[in-house]
This record gives sequence, C-alpha cells and structure tokens, in this order.
Amino acid sequence: MLDKVKNIVQASITVKQDVLQNEELLTTVKECIAVIVHAFKNGNKVLFCGNGGSAADAQHLAAEFSGRFYTDRDALPAEALHCNTSYLTAVANDYSYDVIYSRLIKGIGNKGDVLIGLSTSGNSKNIYNAFEVAKEKGMTTIAFTGASGGTMKALSDFLINVPSTDTPRIQESHIMLGHIICQLVEAEYFG
Repeated sequence: MLDKVKNIVQASITVKQDVLQNEELLTTVKECIAVIVHAFKNGNKVLFCGNGGSAADAQHLAAEFSGRFYTDRDALPAEALHCNTSYLTAVANDYSYDVIYSRLIKGIGNKGDVLIGLSTSGNSKNIYNAFEVAKEKGMTTIAFTGASGGTMKALSDFLINVPSTDTPRIQESHIMLGHIICQLVEAEYFG
C-alpha cells in the first residue's frame, strides 16, 4: 500500500516537472496573467466554469479573486457560473445541460470579460458552447485542459493544456497553475 501511495505522489510530481519544462505552456500562463490584469483594470470580470471536480476547482479559483489570495485587499470581480443551483437545474431541465453556461454568458458576459473553462478532456459540450458565445461577445477565453486540448482548443484564445491524460493529475496541475495565476494577478494588480 505504501508503494502505491508513493507511486501516486511521484506521478503528480512527474506531471508538474513536465509542466515546469514546457516553456510554451509557461509562456501561456504568463500571457493569461497579463490578460486578466488588463481585464480587471478595465472594469471587466473573470467568469469560471467546469463540471464535477473541475466545477469545484472553478469555484475555488474564482474565490481566490473575489475573496483574497495572499494579501488583504479589495475584492476582484470573479464568479463561478454554476453556483446558482436554481438557475442550473431550471435551464438543464427546461433546455439542456449543454446550454447551462452559454445561456448565462449570453445574459451576463460583456466584451472584455474573461471566461475560464476547466475540462480535463477539453471536450465538455457545455463549456464549448459557452466559449462559442463568449467569442461572439468579444470575451477572452482561457481553457484549462489535459494534453490534447480537446474540442475546446479551437475556441481558446489561451490554452493551458496540462501534459497528461490522467484526470486527477491534470486537476492537481490545474489548481497549481490557477494558484500561480491568482497570486501573480494579485501582485501585479495591487502592486
């Protein structure tokens, strides 16, 4: 059992080492920081979406902006789109689960806002649909995915595709990279 635990820890470390050695991916993270700071400075917001564990990660990262990360500072306008369960269940029931995020983006997304979608496969139809609407509205799209980028790759202004196909390892790296973005956006915006 101890060997299994060690193997899982090592697998997580290996994915993070692969991220560390991927200059293109790290450059994309740097560009995302600049885009988010620019959006906040222009009075825009950052919206997050995901499914399952990625929804929890989306909510977690949104809270780092709207609450605080390292410093005691003003709130930044960020929200996870799945937090209104009455909306979510009504739209999923009356229309389709595939439009839960795109319908909300139609209502509250504005030109200059940033939409961050987390999907380990990159193939989540509801996030893909949200990215389509976001592009129509002049929003910037950032996709957090696994290695291939999936279908979301085509609609992403910025693709953070963790070099793995193992869902838990991808999600662990999504949180790490999301925390890096939150920390450096906070430092840059309030610095």
